[in-house]
Amino acid sequence: MFPFFKQQAHTDAYYQSLLDNLMQTQDNLNLAYQNFENATEPELIDSYIYELNAIQMRYKFLLCRLKSYETK
Repeated sequence: MFPFFKQQAHTDAYYQSLLDNLMQTQDNLNLAYQNFENATEPELIDSYIYELNAIQMRYKFLLCRLKSYETK
């Protein structure tokens, strides 16, 4: 009815790749949180903290890329 109110569907390969990477990173983040919650050894706890920080940084990076791509 009002085509100027519809958002364009992003169907190109780069956008889909960003979405796939973001979803995979979200799964990795959930797994890292589960591992962290179940860790009992101090070395493993430290390891999961570093892993969580790295995955969170990757997630933020991908989210920013996705948002900047959508605003083009």
